[in-house]
Amino acid sequence: MSSSVRVAKRGAMTIRGTTFAWGTRTFVMGIVNATPDSFSGDGRIEPSAAIAVGRALLDAGADLLDIGAESTRPGYTPVDASEERRRLLPVVRGLRDARPDAVLSIDTFKADVFAGAFENGGDLLNSIWGFDDALLACAVARDVPIVVMHNRREPGAGDVVDEVLESLERQAERAVRAGIAADRVIVDPGIGFGKTPDQNVALLASLDRLVALGFPTLLGTSRKSTIGKLTGRDLGERTYGTAATVALAIAAGIDIVRVHDVAAMTDVVRVSDAIVRGWRPTTWLETS
Repeated sequence: MSSSVRVAKRGAMTIRGTTFAWGTRTFVMGIVNATPDSFSGDGRIEPSAAIAVGRALLDAGADLLDIGAESTRPGYTPVDASEERRRLLPVVRGLRDARPDAVLSIDTFKADVFAGAFENGGDLLNSIWGFDDALLACAVARDVPIVVMHNRREPGAGDVVDEVLESLERQAERAVRAGIAADRVIVDPGIGFGKTPDQNVALLASLDRLVALGFPTLLGTSRKSTIGKLTGRDLGERTYGTAATVALAIAAGIDIVRVHDVAAMTDVVRVSDAIVRGWRPTTWLETS
């Protein structure tokens, strides 16, 4: 890695009055699925219902929301850009109108979809397929932070940890060279995306190596099938398994956790942050 990229890493980003000072505490990203076929069963195709979910997640303690309108569950049916925009844009606009200060991440890998979402109040681009030239140019032109996730069509052989780290570092450095500040390039190992359960566990056991890349980090394990395989629990019963991954991720230094069960995971985050990062609530000295 070039020394110029190393020097610029970490730091903080500020969006709509919220400062994400990396390393000071863990930030909770709530999931809003504006789709009928979410793997977790929490999708809401009616804009008003998806907006209500987002508002509830913010009330429960989410620091930012991640809004998507195309399911990425195994075997998902792709939707074209026009349908994705039809589902997504009313939700983004509705949440922006309802919560002007909310930080809204847009979960898409299509440049024209993100352009529309940005015009309707989106703040951050989260792409599960990395960044082609058009998507990267779209992000640079709008000066937005990005989440770069590792993905592949099928699980591969070899050392998955090395592959993921090399891919993410390469993509992150490309984004920095294109003009996005390093502390606004967030890397995500893509748990559950083109990986076997054993490979997912290997990545979770190596999160310290992801953090050592120096870029801000995001982890999405919420309700994933690997947790179900380990616990034998159905989708609606994976809160404790998810909590274990969140606590261990914080111990490794992960910056953002992407979760469905915001209220429960906020408790996990606060206790873990107190132990690992020295965080304390503002009321700490007022209570016994």
